Amino acid sequence: MSISSEEELAAVIRGTTVPFRIKGGGTRDVGRPGAGEALDVSGIAGIRLYEPGALTLVAAAGTPLAEVEAVLAAEGQRLAFEPADWRGLLGTAGEPTLGGMVAANVSGPRRVQAGACRDALLGVRFVDGTGTVVKNGGRVMKNVTGYDLVKLMAGSWGTLGVLTEVSLKVLPAPEAAAVLVLDGLDEARAVRAMTAALGSPFDVTGAAHGDMGTVVRIEGFAQSVAYRAERLASLLATVGPVRVERDARSAAALWCAVRDVAPFHEVPGDVWRLSVRPSEATALVARAWQVAGARGALYDWGGGLVWLLLPEGEDLRARLGPFNGHATLFRADAATRTRIAAFPPEPAPVAALAAGIRAKFDPRGILNPGLMG
Repeated sequence: MSISSEEELAAVIRGTTVPFRIKGGGTRDVGRPGAGEALDVSGIAGIRLYEPGALTLVAAAGTPLAEVEAVLAAEGQRLAFEPADWRGLLGTAGEPTLGGMVAANVSGPRRVQAGACRDALLGVRFVDGTGTVVKNGGRVMKNVTGYDLVKLMAGSWGTLGVLTEVSLKVLPAPEAAAVLVLDGLDEARAVRAMTAALGSPFDVTGAAHGDMGTVVRIEGFAQSVAYRAERLASLLATVGPVRVERDARSAAALWCAVRDVAPFHEVPGDVWRLSVRPSEATALVARAWQVAGARGALYDWGGGLVWLLLPEGEDLRARLGPFNGHATLFRADAATRTRIAAFPPEPAPVAALAAGIRAKFDPRGILNPGLMG
């Protein structure tokens, strides 16, 4: 079923007797497969308000992300949290939408400096599981009415309500960027280098490690970038040889590859995403290689986020046992995603709180049932 307006969406949800699988662009096929009628809300689209001077944008949730980014780029602005495009990783088609980005709280390498998608959210409109239209937040950061609910919708994966409109803070695009590259570091040295860079006063906006080497990004005004890159290169030279990449196109391509987890595109195997303490990342990855047969690793956020490629069907959580962090099954076939919960189990008090929230906003359990369970 395809929906083209918020009013129609509310009426359909109020009158339904069956559960729904919410679909926007159809590009983020994560979580347990489940029963339910497909509800396509990509028709609720269009930029409603854009005020470059106020650094705010309001758009319908079905608006293609590419359309939003093009409008912002024309004014020299951007979404600072660098949302990823997971089509190559997940093998999906379609167009990523603004609502899907918010529902999944999609945040790229710049999260270490600019924060996550939820940190840029100013307000939301959505239809809950009773068919009620809910508006929360505002168009400026000072309006904090219902602030927690705005944040709650980011990362809820459509289980609390169907987003129809989002308001976002945008930021100016930088004048220049430089990427510092350290080749040949093992994972432990790479994490030490990234930690040193992120702990420096040089305003690093990205720190990652993988087959491309260890890479650190600096952005801003050209003169400032040149100065900070030189100083940071001197600091990191104690870890290993440093080269500085200043070509804008090459730098952009490199960070797109990190953002979109390009090393695992069209490579057989399941993909897991680990959120960990950077200081514990390398030991945890070493355990994954030993007990689960991991085939590849990509470190982002200075080591706080690790993407792992594993043999198909492996339950990484069961193999690793308890650790300080979370493991999410991000890519696998339907049979594996049915057998293994994609999202990590919650502690009992948190699970009880989450169940209470879901009962409030979706008392009939009709919105993406089972997806996060």
